Amino acid sequence: MSIRIIPQDQLEKREKATAETIPPLLFPRLKNLYSRRAARLRDLADKNPLGDYLRFAAKIAQAQEIVLYDHPLHRDLRDRLVQSAAEDKPPLDIQTLPREAHWQQLLHSLIAELKPEMSGQALAVLENLEKTSAGELETLADALLAREFALASSDKAPFIWAALSVYWAQMAALIPGKARAEYGEHRQFCPVCASMPVASVVHLGMQQGLRYLHCNLCESEWYVARSKCTNCEQTRDLHYWSLDSEQASVKAESCGDCGTYQKMLYQERDPALEPVADDLASLVLDVRMEQEGFSRSSLNPFLFPDES
Repeated sequence: MSIRIIPQDQLEKREKATAETIPPLLFPRLKNLYSRRAARLRDLADKNPLGDYLRFAAKIAQAQEIVLYDHPLHRDLRDRLVQSAAEDKPPLDIQTLPREAHWQQLLHSLIAELKPEMSGQALAVLENLEKTSAGELETLADALLAREFALASSDKAPFIWAALSVYWAQMAALIPGKARAEYGEHRQFCPVCASMPVASVVHLGMQQGLRYLHCNLCESEWYVARSKCTNCEQTRDLHYWSLDSEQASVKAESCGDCGTYQKMLYQERDPALEPVADDLASLVLDVRMEQEGFSRSSLNPFLFPDES
């Protein structure tokens, strides 16, 4: 199954009951999104060997919250949605969507917010980014969005991605359409922007027990049935790993068919879980999975590989 976003005026009057029971796509809820992430990162930092880096990430997330509201995006996406539906592409496809200067405005605002909070190497990186030309910034953004991480230094990547993420999340929240589950491929990529997930979350509340993948760029979430590999959709060779107990709130789901794994976060076991924060705080589990021979099929916006 794949997920397609349909413009409002093209929606069928009748929707199947299953589509109403299980929403295939959840657009981002921007209110306090980044401040909640920052708070969770700070909480997790207190008893984590990577505490300093989690606090560093928390500063970026808090700055994202500020620039999100200081620089609101006003854009009519109706034509874009119609065009993407006709082309059978995600409406905010990272490879085809023309970027506006708004994202660089967000970046420079992030830099201004973060400079008083940073020192040492991080401050030097911010000062270097501040002097980088608009053309060079676009080149770095192109490399990150194309997952050519060797072309964008890992120390600059979290700051650039933070601005790109706010930009894409603002657009995703403005989409005037509705998602519908259809047969198709590429379910492992976000149906809104075609980026990768950061982790999957088994929800509480209205989506109790349902698993959604959380986009590492636009913050949307899309439904993928449990007991199915989120990368290749096979079901026959899945295993679940944790560092604590069977009831751990963070596990890794591995697939013997494609040799990948992805984190699963269970909100029923810890309602405070936040996809980006808890994924970053559980890197010890990533080390274990790599030792077992599995490669990661997701990407955390605060942890970019040095190579693609």
